[in-house]
Amino acid sequence: MTTEAIDLQTLQGQLRLKILGLYHQAHAGHIGCSLSCVDLMIGTLVMRKREQDTFLLSKGHAAASLYACLNYTGEISDEVLESYYKNGTTLPAHPAPNQHKGIPFATGSLGHGLPIGSGIAHASKLLNDDSRVFVLMSDGETNEGTTWEAAHFAVQRGLDNLVVLIDKNGLQGFDQTANVLGDTADVRTWATMGFDTYEVDGHNVPEILKTIDQVTQSANGKPKVVIAKTVKGKGVSYMENRLEWHYLPMTPAQYEQAHAEVSERYLSAQVA
Repeated sequence: MTTEAIDLQTLQGQLRLKILGLYHQAHAGHIGCSLSCVDLMIGTLVMRKREQDTFLLSKGHAAASLYACLNYTGEISDEVLESYYKNGTTLPAHPAPNQHKGIPFATGSLGHGLPIGSGIAHASKLLNDDSRVFVLMSDGETNEGTTWEAAHFAVQRGLDNLVVLIDKNGLQGFDQTANVLGDTADVRTWATMGFDTYEVDGHNVPEILKTIDQVTQSANGKPKVVIAKTVKGKGVSYMENRLEWHYLPMTPAQYEQAHAEVSERYLSAQVA
């Protein structure tokens, strides 16, 4: 394993521990969906986002992963992060706007991120600048009609500065995604619509970084979609691929187990 790979693995573990700590202190749910998408954030928001770019967490229920990443990049202080979920916080359960530069819009009511992102990407085209827009969505969110309206708009306007990241963990609020409205996070569907399509292992950060580099170098008039196969609750054995961890908070014993498992899986190489 290379030094770079070890550093990335360590970062995956550190951010997971921070996310778990936030949810533990708040005794809050939406843990599984934060653990499934944090590696995609490492590959975009943390490692590949430029100052002029915009990142939108459309699946706003995974807000703790966004807050942990913005804390890592220095935009959210440790003191502010400690206020998560508390009275008067700027870091509520779903991202709130006008408090932190990295959170330009309120999200969490699913289906809004891609329309907003498409509008920003279109404005960038009109201004002839070189900014990019990353929109991180859930696979369940591809059930939303507004998602498809925005996708058609992006194709029609040739928004090749728009990168859609789909966290395809296969589970949504009350069932497997495929059982609700079918697999609408399917690469063939998006390709047929007119998107450049890419598929990645959503927990392999080097692969994500390589794909993002490839995506952002392609200026062919097509918007991009990266469909990432992920595991809900990734890193914690009793949460992985379990529907209930969309909502449940952890008991103190469950938190201790989760902390130990993440430390063993991601940080043991650092100790060695």
